[in-house]
Amino acid sequence: MVRKWALRAVIAYFLFGAAMYVYLFFLADTAIPDMYKGTSIDPATFLNSRELMLSEEYSRIRNLMFFLATPYQWLFYYLILLFGISAMFERWAGKTAKWFPLQTIIYLFWLSLATFVVTFPLAYTSYLFSKTYNISTQHFSSWMKDQFLDFWVGYATMCVVVLVIYSMMKKFKKKWWLAVWVLSIPFSILMMFIQPVVIDPLYNDFYPLKDKQLEMKILSLADEADIPAEHVYEVDMSKKTNALNAYVTGVGSNSRIVLWDTTLERLDDEEVLFIMAHEMGHYVEKHIYKGIAGYVLLSFIGLWLTAKLMELWVRKRGKVWKVDSMTSISSLPAFLLITSILLFAASPLTNWVSRYQEMRADRYALEMTEDRDAAVRTFQDLTRAGLSQVNPPYLVKIFRYGHPTMLERIKMADEFERQEDED
Repeated sequence: MVRKWALRAVIAYFLFGAAMYVYLFFLADTAIPDMYKGTSIDPATFLNSRELMLSEEYSRIRNLMFFLATPYQWLFYYLILLFGISAMFERWAGKTAKWFPLQTIIYLFWLSLATFVVTFPLAYTSYLFSKTYNISTQHFSSWMKDQFLDFWVGYATMCVVVLVIYSMMKKFKKKWWLAVWVLSIPFSILMMFIQPVVIDPLYNDFYPLKDKQLEMKILSLADEADIPAEHVYEVDMSKKTNALNAYVTGVGSNSRIVLWDTTLERLDDEEVLFIMAHEMGHYVEKHIYKGIAGYVLLSFIGLWLTAKLMELWVRKRGKVWKVDSMTSISSLPAFLLITSILLFAASPLTNWVSRYQEMRADRYALEMTEDRDAAVRTFQDLTRAGLSQVNPPYLVKIFRYGHPTMLERIKMADEFERQEDED
């Protein structure tokens, strides 16, 4: 019976992968509508023939990797439950330590190590493709260093989170999810506070923006928007990627305006100022606080659903999985499987909200800088640097895109220009 269910799960995964391959490579229409051909939206007007070909190839591969990666994790969680591997990890932890917190830490090490080993091939394949298409400039040794950092940062975070979750399960049999939800709110805010100053510097070097003249222009924009910013930070991403990015991170006194050095090297001052005005738009529109409110609501619903589904699964399948009860740490893969599926199912909604906020930030930047040409050039340069599709497939947009498509962003800039001209 176990082998039959395992075979069904593996076949289902490969059928899904084949269906996504056919959709992305043969069925999805990524062509620009005829009405936009020859305009600033048309990639043929700002990419050469080789860049056009590479952007289509790389985007399809990257999108396929995205749709393969998440179900691959689901398959892994399901199989280690089905074959009793999770229960075996719990037994190993029990033989090593009698104290529950220490047992949990040991169990999590084995689970994290297994997850790392099993998911490594997909991660490495993605890295190889990014190197092949000259998106990544990172040496293998540097990439592996980041992978090990990911492992230990993720492991440390999981130890804290899982200890709290299972302690609440043991203390509050029915309402544990509510206790976890309440505790998750301050924990998430704390992580947002320490991310810029504790975690991010583990991966890259951050330093004040070298171009002080440009920094003054950015801070002048921030002052105009009533944003309390004293410094703009630069991060050395060129040793890892050719992509472009800028962002605002953190909350309170630990908030930072950050520019990748690749952005500074490849964009002119007007384009950088447009990007910064976009990031300031998020601050002015209070998107971070709205995001926290949305997270609080969705996590409430998600944890309630997870509790109900997990209780049902363990009751019906616990004997097969060799999981004694829901409070046994060996039930963790079931928790991770359910939450991952729920997050994926909610992604069309969360991505839609994110795209709306990003479009609002784009409009704010246009109104603030009054430089539509810089906006269009920025979107075109971002497309070129990331080998992105201007008009991605519909399923890619709703499940993967937290930003509007480049077609939508450039179109909005063009419509803003016409509206301004009419006014």
